[in-house]
Amino acid sequence: MIEFIIGTSLAASAGLNAWMPLFLLGLSDRLIPAVELPSSWAWISSDLALWIIGALLALEIVADKIPALDSINDVVQSIMRPASGGIVFGAGTSAQTVAVDDPAGFFSQNTWVPIVVGIAIALVVHAAKSATRVAANAVTGGLAAPVLSTAEDAASFSLAAAAIIVPIVAGLLLIGLIITVIVLMRRWRRRREAKAAAAHG
Repeated sequence: MIEFIIGTSLAASAGLNAWMPLFLLGLSDRLIPAVELPSSWAWISSDLALWIIGALLALEIVADKIPALDSINDVVQSIMRPASGGIVFGAGTSAQTVAVDDPAGFFSQNTWVPIVVGIAIALVVHAAKSATRVAANAVTGGLAAPVLSTAEDAASFSLAAAAIIVPIVAGLLLIGLIITVIVLMRRWRRRREAKAAAAHG
């Protein structure tokens, strides 16, 4: 159960920011003795991986706060965030990867299941984030982008950090994220329906 909470929280974090949970996982593996990634995921904490992930994290943080560029970034991240979600869910639940010379084992041993679950979770969060951002940009002319992006980065960091250090808190944060997404989507739908009614009226 704890492993599922950890994996789910990390994947949801990836849905908000592809690189945040990967970077925090890698750093934690390097700096916190109590955190040890499974051997098949240890590459996340290598020097090269941390430098690349850190640079991509900084790039996404900046790009996501610039109106218009944030929408382009969301399109690009439609691939990266789910992929990251699959990786961090697999690492967080201690799923093992399979060697390239044994691709059949990937399916016969159900190794793919945690990765697909992580991809699905990150994809759902990413889709909700993108829809909310489009609606907010339309209403505010893009002025809400920096504020929303900062809140999303903070939520991504909090989810990932809590998943690594205090999984129970991560579970509570995850519930809060779900409630927030539902509330925002309902508001967006009501505004859209109100605009449609006004246009027809």
